[in-house]
Amino acid sequence: MGFALGPRARSAQYRLVSFDTLNSTNAEALTRLRAGERGPLWLATAHQTAGHGRRQRAWISPPGNLACSVVETLTADHAGAATLGFAAGLALETALRQVSGDAALFRLKWPNDVLANEAKLAGILIEAEATPDSLAAVVGMGLNVVAAPEGTPYPATSLKALGLVTDAETLFAALTDAWAEWFSIWDHGRGFEAIRTQWLARAAGLGAAIQVRQGDRVIDGTFETIDEAGRLVVSHGGGATTVAAGDVYFGAAMSAGAA
Repeated sequence: MGFALGPRARSAQYRLVSFDTLNSTNAEALTRLRAGERGPLWLATAHQTAGHGRRQRAWISPPGNLACSVVETLTADHAGAATLGFAAGLALETALRQVSGDAALFRLKWPNDVLANEAKLAGILIEAEATPDSLAAVVGMGLNVVAAPEGTPYPATSLKALGLVTDAETLFAALTDAWAEWFSIWDHGRGFEAIRTQWLARAAGLGAAIQVRQGDRVIDGTFETIDEAGRLVVSHGGGATTVAAGDVYFGAAMSAGAA
């Protein structure tokens, strides 16, 4: 079975380009964007050979896993576009819940991961660029379907390891429909309050001890909420700290001192 868009995505006029193997769906999407592509366009592969996540960390995606990116033209400014990742997280969680039938297994980790049993299952990378007449975004999503990387500084898992039998193509179709729904709700940043409410309802570690690392700086406290700009709010004895970027650890990963 090949990749195909879901019915809602087709109705919303999304297009699709799929690949047997590709170095990076985000890199390919950015190349097309710079050549004039404005979307809405999906790119997908079940074998990505040179993907990356935040801070250029490698994203390993062996055959059978899902790597995909969507190109969107935005009316939001850069600050508003920064909240798009929360809509992407909700789309991934919705698709996973639909395909697996499990409404409780998957949780969203700030700012851009999907967890299962406190282990990383999926990641999101957003790259935005100004065009001559607009702002465009490439939203990359990678999901461990059949295998998870080993030797990572954080726990990682796959759907196969969780005992969930599906394939990249089935997940992709569900994801494109979920994306069309949540992107519409997000509404170029205007609907972020609704996104924020739904994201917090699925948040991992909410109300629990948390650690945020920003280079040599470490913030310990309690995961209180995310604010109206999507920033993490960590409460502690001295009040509260608002975090715009950083690596978050909680539970076993925090106690193990993952880096």
